[in-house]
Amino acid sequence: MSLRVDVALQREGFSLEAAFDASVDETVALLGPNGSGKSTVVSILAGLIRPDSGHVELDGIRLDDVPPEERPVGVLFQDLLLFPHLSALENVAFPLRARGAAKVGARRRAAEALERFGMAGRAGARPRDLSGGEAQRVALARTLITEPRLLLLDEPTSSLDVAARARFRRLLSETLRTFPGVRVLVSHDPVEAMTLADRLVVLEDGRVTQAGTPEDFRRAPRTPYAAELVGVNLFAGRLERLPDGAGRLVAAGGELTVAWPPQASDPTEDVLAVLRPADVSLHRECPEGSARNVFHGRIEEIAVEGTRARVRLGTHPALVAEVTLGSVSRLGLAEGTAAWASFKAVEVAVLLPQGTSTGTLVG
Repeated sequence: MSLRVDVALQREGFSLEAAFDASVDETVALLGPNGSGKSTVVSILAGLIRPDSGHVELDGIRLDDVPPEERPVGVLFQDLLLFPHLSALENVAFPLRARGAAKVGARRRAAEALERFGMAGRAGARPRDLSGGEAQRVALARTLITEPRLLLLDEPTSSLDVAARARFRRLLSETLRTFPGVRVLVSHDPVEAMTLADRLVVLEDGRVTQAGTPEDFRRAPRTPYAAELVGVNLFAGRLERLPDGAGRLVAAGGELTVAWPPQASDPTEDVLAVLRPADVSLHRECPEGSARNVFHGRIEEIAVEGTRARVRLGTHPALVAEVTLGSVSRLGLAEGTAAWASFKAVEVAVLLPQGTSTGTLVG
């Protein structure tokens, strides 16, 4: 069982050209910034929008001319779209009734689905009486009631608070693990994508800019958005050889020193370099030592994540460092104050252009 997508669509001010696939043994997460085309792809897969060209193929069958109500596709929409005048039980039973199922049988299957998601005691409640997490469970039960072969989850946790999001994410994880078909998760949340998906497909401005496993993205993000997604520093520019055998990457925002990749020519254009925030050291005074890269700038943002903090610096080029909360306190780091950042050349992973020794990663 597999899904193959290769579609193009042109609308005023926006164009989409997206191609990707998904197999039954994996969850694929479709990510991208707002306006990148994620929801448009969901609508195309669901049959709500017809592309100008291309096709959608599920299990070897073209869905291009199949109307939405006849597609073996279950969609959990971002807005849930529960019928306000129906009870939870009636909402879940509705897709079966719409397909001609008898009322008694449809209600029995709906009750079983609600019980599976811990909602048996809320079967008679209307949507307005449900919490956000409860409404999501009802909507998910309704999505699965017809036993679709393709499951589409469109921003499934975006409307939930932090506590409800964590609980529903656990339910989603179990649902995706046991679903016997193709699973596509649409999200802009990197935590959700990394924890729920086996493979990521990034859409930017209506184009697929990178696809691969979460580890592929961590090792070699190909765009600034992808780098931000996995929380690493990404630099792009021209690589020049230095007299001592190291390399200088001349990027748009500044220069940094890297280890010279053996396969590189001098110079090499369109080089990418990746630096983990944890490899960036912060100081209040200019550091001494062997680090080849030392930068000075003001702290623009400190974001606390658990026991660590991500510190964004207005250096040239801009940097993100990751340090412990103890280091933040010990160094007196605060937004608006100046700090020094340093890292070694060998800590920068260099990615040569595609086609240059198969895109070598060094570092």
